[in-house]
Amino acid sequence: MTPAADIFLSYNREDQAVARRFAEAFEGEGFTVWWDTTLRAGEAYDEVTEAALRTAKAVVVLWSPRSVVSRWVRAEATLADRNKTLVPCMIEPCDRPIMFELTQTAELSHWQGDAADKAWQAFLTDVRRFVETAPTAPVTVARPEPDPVPPVRGAGKRGSAPTLAVLPFTNRSGLADDEVFAEGMVEDVIAALAQGAHMRVLGSMATANLRRETITDPAAVGLQLDVRYLLEGNVRRVGSGLRVTTQLLEAATGEVLWAGRFDRPLTELADLQEELVLEVAARLDIQVSNLEMERALRKPGDLTAWEAVMRSLSATQHLDAPSLLRGLEDARNAVAIDPDYALAHAAVAQSSALLYWLSSLDDPSEVRLIRRHVDRALELGPGDPLVLTYAGAGLFYCGYREEAHRCLARAVARLPGNGLAHYIYGAACSFLDRTDEALEHCQTSLRLMQGSPLLWGVFATKANALIRAGRWDEAMDQLDESLALNPDGSIIRLQQAICYRHLGRHAEARRLFALARTVDWSLAQMETWFQRVMIGNPVLDEHIAHIRALWAEAHGQP
Repeated sequence: MTPAADIFLSYNREDQAVARRFAEAFEGEGFTVWWDTTLRAGEAYDEVTEAALRTAKAVVVLWSPRSVVSRWVRAEATLADRNKTLVPCMIEPCDRPIMFELTQTAELSHWQGDAADKAWQAFLTDVRRFVETAPTAPVTVARPEPDPVPPVRGAGKRGSAPTLAVLPFTNRSGLADDEVFAEGMVEDVIAALAQGAHMRVLGSMATANLRRETITDPAAVGLQLDVRYLLEGNVRRVGSGLRVTTQLLEAATGEVLWAGRFDRPLTELADLQEELVLEVAARLDIQVSNLEMERALRKPGDLTAWEAVMRSLSATQHLDAPSLLRGLEDARNAVAIDPDYALAHAAVAQSSALLYWLSSLDDPSEVRLIRRHVDRALELGPGDPLVLTYAGAGLFYCGYREEAHRCLARAVARLPGNGLAHYIYGAACSFLDRTDEALEHCQTSLRLMQGSPLLWGVFATKANALIRAGRWDEAMDQLDESLALNPDGSIIRLQQAICYRHLGRHAEARRLFALARTVDWSLAQMETWFQRVMIGNPVLDEHIAHIRALWAEAHGQP
């Protein structure tokens, strides 16, 4: 096995000449560098690249107008960011992906290889710090085990979603029309956020007497309003368009937790204003959800039922048995803390149904247990859109397709700006072979779920809908997108292996099947999973035949 490199170089192929300059300069400083020109003949690109990316002590991403639109570079940067090995730099002026806007990035657009250049020397110092402080064992993306919290039935508190206040937006254009737009934007964003699932929002009257220019101490404002988060924003003209910029602040510290930028052409603003507001609210809901999950994971004990649910939802973002088992344990803990909490029962239904769908053979008794939590959740929270979403997921993953479709349709109707509801509803539609409907809801969820760790699942759902419709080439494109966002996706590789075999590309199918075997399933489990995924569709028999053939080839059977 090749030793781990000090530096993994991530770049777009069109920037190879610049990448070579960086690689040679790093090597001149004594670092070992991995970049794809070091691949040896016969090595599988994705396997070797992924291994090098995961084991490198520093991942240097070269941002340019070409790399920012490359899904491979973005995927490598995302994985490095998770592993805390990301050291980015700009090699050409461009707008970085929004999720990396707050990451310190060196400006080396001017650098032509001068070893004495001050900016290069400063960047070199940062890279050396990463390399010298890297742990000796490879960093993985798996979340740490949550601290054990012994469940005590009914002894804890339910807790609730955090509170947020929207501060008056600043009009940076100085135009009267934009002042009216800025004021209206605040009202509309508050109304949209009030329908959100992961926060409680103060009404506009609570902040009506505040003016942005007088707010010098966010902590004091947060204390005055008794909120955890503050949202501030501004509007300004940019050429022929209008730009809305927002920042999410932690009220107690004033720290910027997230920044978003949204552009619309002035000529279409009247028609697109509602869409703009929905996008702002959806992106913010995702960010607050992520923050609350991380907050709950860091808390050592004394959880509320809400926090236990957040830990459960965090675990179920990773579609593997160990993560789902942790998620189920946290959801059951939430029920133990508050037996009458609808969202806790819905979380148990979702995590246990996902675990059953992924790794269990058919078992009616297990399905009955899942159904019991679904029914209890819907009894306690019949109109709660988040309860409807997770209970609908529970119904969907344990085989109640029509009922899940109806439940999720109610969730989408009550919460049209929630991308997760559209995502799971799209999956339910795909299993009923409502292909156009499934693809439409998946596209909506992609627009509303920017920044969510679950985006890979949306692409996988689109692929499944397309496979069921016999649109294999289009499905392959969606599976590629999914794998770029989730390089650990063994199930995605399994689907790709089936697609390649259907298309007659048997060698590639065998290679991907070998990679997908990391899920460590038996042949019976694989067949059961595909029977669930392709139920009611004519392509099921072909899938089963392909799985059996690939299994036989992998085990040297005739």
